[in-house]
Amino acid sequence: MNNINYIKGDATQPKQNGNKIIVHVCNDIGGWGKGFVMAISKRWKTPEQAYRNWHASQENFHLGEVQFVQVEKELWVANIIGQHKIRKDENGKPPIRYNAIQLGLEKVYHKAIELNASVHMPRIGCGLAGGTWNNIAPLIMKELTDKNVTTTVYDFE
Repeated sequence: MNNINYIKGDATQPKQNGNKIIVHVCNDIGGWGKGFVMAISKRWKTPEQAYRNWHASQENFHLGEVQFVQVEKELWVANIIGQHKIRKDENGKPPIRYNAIQLGLEKVYHKAIELNASVHMPRIGCGLAGGTWNNIAPLIMKELTDKNVTTTVYDFE
């Protein structure tokens, strides 16, 4: 069992040798244009294109699903659909869906094992999705670090 590694830096530039997966959270309405996705799009065009094509196809495009997009020789981006729409609902509930994040992280675990990869991410779900790290960190530990997947969370400076 490992702990989450916390470092200051840019999650789009993982500090690790070997295969790596960058994890982030997407919405279930096909929107891509604010938050961490902008940093991803600045470095690579394919994750956004793949996500938009996935949304257009509607094939397995729902909460809890993950799309893995290879962007470099040893680097993949995991588009987790973990938020419902982009604004609070009529009851004031934020877009984050913790159960969908957990399902997505479970899929990331399997891909990390398949690729023998480390996992890298910002504090997923805590920005525009409206989640709290106190709820997200235990999901990461349960689905990744407790299963011995090296996981690094980046706090952007």
